[in-house]
Amino acid sequence: MTDSKTEFAHVKIFDTTLRDGEQSPGMSMNLKEKIEMAKQLERMGVDIIESGFAISSPGDFLSVKTVAESLKNCTVASLARATAPDIDRAWEAVKGAADPRIHLFIATSDLHMEHKLGMKPDQVLEQAIAMTKYAKKYCANIEFSAEDSTRSDMDFLAKVCEGVVAAGATTVNLPDTVGYSTPEERYKFFMSIQEKAPSLTKITLSCHDHNDLGLGVANSLAAIRAGVRQVECTVNGIGERAGNAALEEIVMALKVRRGEYRADTNIITTEIMRSSNLLSRITGVKVQPNKAVVGENAFAHEAGIHQHGVLKNALTYEIMTPESVGLKENNLVLGKHSGKHAFRDRVVSLGYEISDAELTVAFEKFKVLADKKKRVYDKDIEAIIAKESVQVPKTFMLESFVINSGNTITATAAIKLNRGGKSIEKVARGDGPIGAAYAAIDKIVGKQLELVDYGIESVTEGEDAQGDATVVVKGESGAEYSGRGLSTDVIEASINAYINAVNKMYYAEAEDVISGER
Repeated sequence: MTDSKTEFAHVKIFDTTLRDGEQSPGMSMNLKEKIEMAKQLERMGVDIIESGFAISSPGDFLSVKTVAESLKNCTVASLARATAPDIDRAWEAVKGAADPRIHLFIATSDLHMEHKLGMKPDQVLEQAIAMTKYAKKYCANIEFSAEDSTRSDMDFLAKVCEGVVAAGATTVNLPDTVGYSTPEERYKFFMSIQEKAPSLTKITLSCHDHNDLGLGVANSLAAIRAGVRQVECTVNGIGERAGNAALEEIVMALKVRRGEYRADTNIITTEIMRSSNLLSRITGVKVQPNKAVVGENAFAHEAGIHQHGVLKNALTYEIMTPESVGLKENNLVLGKHSGKHAFRDRVVSLGYEISDAELTVAFEKFKVLADKKKRVYDKDIEAIIAKESVQVPKTFMLESFVINSGNTITATAAIKLNRGGKSIEKVARGDGPIGAAYAAIDKIVGKQLELVDYGIESVTEGEDAQGDATVVVKGESGAEYSGRGLSTDVIEASINAYINAVNKMYYAEAEDVISGER
C-alpha cells in the first residue's frame, strides 16, 4: 500500500475473459471472435490479456498465437501447468507478442496436492521453483499462480512464494480458486502472506477471485487495500461456475470511490459498455438487467421519487454518469439519403475500426434498414457494426423463407438457402413458425442440431425496431455454437441467428481440420 496521503497506487488489470471466461458453459468463441474481443480489450486499456491455455488443444494454441501477434500495446499471456511441455507450448504461442508472458501454476492446498496432484508438499515446492526457472529461460515476464492458495497452509505457501520469486517470477498470483473467502479474510490473507514472504513486496502481487458466494469483486477490492497491484478479472464477470470478479465493477469502484481505495487503472471507462455488449453479442449470453455498471437497468429510474430527483440533479440517485461507461442517448444520426462517407464518419465517432470490406457490407445493411425504419439510432448502427465485425465465412446464406402459421394449423416453413452458389430448399413442420423454420434448416444442413437457448429483444423502441435474436445450438459433436440475427422482422432475425450459428459450426470444424484436431 502507498504511504503517501496524496499518492495513488497503479493497479494492473489482467483480463482472463478469453481463457477463464471462455471455460464457462455457452461462452466458447471461435478464432475470429477471440481476435475481435482481444482488440476491444486492448482498446479499453487492459494491461494484460490472458488469451488461452496453449497446450489444451491445437485450436487454443492457434488462438493464443494469433491474438499475441495481433496486439501491439498489451501484454499477452498463456496459461501453463508447471511442466516443461506446457511451458514450451505456451512460449511458442506467445513469443510473437509485443510483451509476452508465461503464466504457470500449480496447486498448493493440502486438498489439491493429495487428491489432484498426488504429490507431497516438498515435491510441489521443488517443481514450482524448477519450472519457474525453466520458464525464465524463455522470457523475463513470468507469472506464477498458487492454485487454491486461500485454502493452503500459510507457512508452506510463503515458502513457495519466496522460492518462485527467487527463481525469477515477476508476478505472483494468489487466487481464491473456489470463491470461498470473505473480504475480511482476503485482506488478512494478503497482509499475512506479505509478512511471511517479504519478497512479495518487491514484485507484483496479484489476486484472482471467483464469485461462488457473490463476493468476487468485494474480495478483489479487499486485496487491493492489502497491497495487491494486479487484479485478474473478466468482462461481465463470466467464468467457471458462478464466474470471476467483474472487470467493470472493480474498475468503476476504484474510480467512483477513488478517495477510498487510492488506486487507479489504465482502463478507458467509456469503452466498458462496448466491451460488455460485444461479449454478449459474440457469446449470445446477455447480462441480467440489474447487473451493476452494464445492466440495462443500471441507469434506469422508474420510481417517481427517483425520477424527480434525477431530473433535478442526477447525483441524487446516480453515483456515476451513463457517459462515464460509454452510454449515450439514442439520437437520430443518419437516414436513407445519407452517403457512405457520412456513415463511415458516424461509425468512427462511435469508436469502431472496420475494414473497407466490412464497411461496405455494413453500409448496405444500413441502407436496407433505413428504408424500413423511420428513424435510425446509434444503437441500430452499433448493432449492425458489432454483428458484421465478428462474422465468420458464410457457408449458408438465406435466400428466402415462407411461413404458414396460425392457432388452428400446424406451422410450416419453406426455407431456401444458398451454399456455394447453389440454392437448396426444404420444407418442414414444427411447433410454431420458429421451430418449423429451424427444422427446415436442419434438413438443408443435413445435421440434427439441438436448440439449447433462444431469445429475442428489440434494439431500440417503436414498432419498426430491429429484432435482435440470439440462439445457442448444440452440434452432433456436443459442441455449442451461438448465433445472432438482426432484422425488423422477428422471424427473419430468428432464422438468420440460426444460420449464423450453423456457419460458426462449419467454421469451427474447418479450424479443427486446419489446426490438426481432426
